Amino acid sequence: MKKILLVLSIVISALSIAQKKPTLFLIGDSTMSNKDNPDKNPEHGWGQVLGQFLTSNIELQNHAMNGRSSKSFRTEGRWDKVEKQLKKGDFVIIQFGHNDQKLKDSTKFTNPHTQYRANLERYVNETRAKGATPILMTSITRRNFNENGVLIDTHTDYPLVVRMVANDMKVAFVDMQLLTEQMEIAAGPEKSKLLHLHFKAGENAFYDKDKADDTHLSKLGAETVAKLAVKSLKDLKTGLEKYIK
Repeated sequence: MKKILLVLSIVISALSIAQKKPTLFLIGDSTMSNKDNPDKNPEHGWGQVLGQFLTSNIELQNHAMNGRSSKSFRTEGRWDKVEKQLKKGDFVIIQFGHNDQKLKDSTKFTNPHTQYRANLERYVNETRAKGATPILMTSITRRNFNENGVLIDTHTDYPLVVRMVANDMKVAFVDMQLLTEQMEIAAGPEKSKLLHLHFKAGENAFYDKDKADDTHLSKLGAETVAKLAVKSLKDLKTGLEKYIK
C-alpha cells in the first residue's frame, strides 16, 4: 500500500509540474510554419527548428500556417485554438505581414495602417487578457537583390506598423526585418541563395523543375533565422530567456 501511495504521489507531482509548464505559441505565416515531410522537404520555417534552442521546461506550439495573414489566421478559427489554451505565464510570438500584402486576395489583404494595425492590437490585448506575454516581430525580409547587389525592401509599411504598435502598446518587440536584412547582406547575392530554395531541375529529389524561391527558407536559412530570433528573445527579459538554452 505504501508503495502504491508513493507511486501515486510521484505521478500527481509530475502532472502538477507539467501543468505549470509554460507554453510558447507561434502564430504567423509560411516563413515560420512547420512543413510536411521534413526529412525530404528542403523548405523549413524558422519556427519549425526553434525547439532545438529551448529547454525542456517550456512547451512549444507552432500554429503558424502557410499563406495566412493577420486577418485569415483569425477568420479561419486558428487564433481561437490558441486563445482557448492560453494561460498565465505563456508567451505568444506574433509575426504576420507577408500575406497581408496580397492585393488580389480579399480574404488575406489588410490595409497596413488600419486593419493590419487593428488586428495586431487585438492579438496583443487578447493575449494579455489571459495573463500571457505577447511578443511582436516584423516579417523576415525577402532575398531581393537588384543588379547592383542592393537588397530592396518588399514589405512597404507593414514592418513600420509593427514597430509603431510595439512602441505604443509597450509590447516586447524583435525587429526580424532588420536582423534578416543584415543576414542577407552579409551573405551577399550569391551565398544568400543557400538560405533559400534555389535548385536546378534534378538537383533535389523534391523538385522536378528549377526552383528559385527567395521568400521561403532552406534548413540552413531556418536555423540561421531561428538563432537570430533566439538571441534577441534572450535580450528582451520577458521571462522567456529562462527557457532558452
